[in-house]
Amino acid sequence: MMMIRMIKMMIMMMMMIRMMMMMMMMMMMMMIRMMMMIRMMMMIRMMMMMMARMMMMMMMMMMILMMMMMMMIDDDDDDDDDDDDDEDDDSDPMIMMMIRMMTMITLMMTMLTMMMMMMMMILMMMMMMMMMIRMMMMMIMMMMMMMMMMMMIMMMMIMIRMMMIMMMIIMIRLMMIRMIRMMMMMMMMMMMMIRMMMMMIRMMMMIRMMMMMMIRMMMTMIMMMMMMMIRMMMMMMMMMMMIMMMMMMMMMMLIWMTKMIRMMIRMMMMMMMMMMMIRMMIRMMMMMMMMMMMMMIRMMIRMMIRDDDDSDDSDDSDDDSDDDDDDDDDDDDDA
Repeated sequence: MMMIRMIKMMIMMMMMIRMMMMMMMMMMMMMIRMMMMIRMMMMIRMMMMMMARMMMMMMMMMMILMMMMMMMIDDDDDDDDDDDDDEDDDSDPMIMMMIRMMTMITLMMTMLTMMMMMMMMILMMMMMMMMMIRMMMMMIMMMMMMMMMMMMIMMMMIMIRMMMIMMMIIMIRLMMIRMIRMMMMMMMMMMMMIRMMMMMIRMMMMIRMMMMMMIRMMMTMIMMMMMMMIRMMMMMMMMMMMIMMMMMMMMMMLIWMTKMIRMMIRMMMMMMMMMMMIRMMIRMMMMMMMMMMMMMIRMMIRMMIRDDDDSDDSDDSDDDSDDDDDDDDDDDDDA
């Protein structure tokens, strides 16, 4: 990993350098364009010659100065720099001398540049401007190059440090991710549990509701059954009455007694059968009611059973007497 990163960084650096080169090229182009005019070119050539001569002069002077300094000649020179010498004379070993020599050289160089500038000013303002620009560009380029070098070194250092940190961070991140995943799982579990609980509660509620409904239904059913029973009883009574009426009519109509009596007996037998059937039905109904497990209904059933017994007694009596009674009833009704 580290190696790959380093290579990547190096590639990046190369790219940067290429960019810098391009920029420098562009600047050079600009300068050339500035110097396009022939007259200007001539002037510059002249200037260059002058500068070279100046430089030579300066160098000569510097050499002489250096020699003088080395020999530690105390002669009062006309140079401006002597004042400085005087100041420093208190402590003046060889090393100090060397140092001062170096400073002198630098100063001279600066002076030289200044002189060049002055010359330009005197010669031609336009030329001066051009040169200035060019100088600036050069300076900038140099600075940039220096900066680039520094940056490279710094980048390398930082990269190495970064690599270390990155490794650490990656490890931590992995751990974090794992932790988060675990947390998520836990959360999910919790949610599930809660949902389950909710479902359970809902189920309980539902069941209760169902129970309530069932009870209500049972109650209604029982009521309905009771109503049905009463209705059935009523219907039976009606049927009996109708049959009786028919019988009376027959008796009145028929001339031959024997035939009539036979018919009557048959009718009675039929009736008996009917009654028996009805009774059976009622009993069945009662049995069903018993299943409902209600005390009140049970009591009612008992009472009904008693009533049924009474009716049975009346039915068991002789047919003739029964018929007579019916006749009487019918007559009364007619009246």
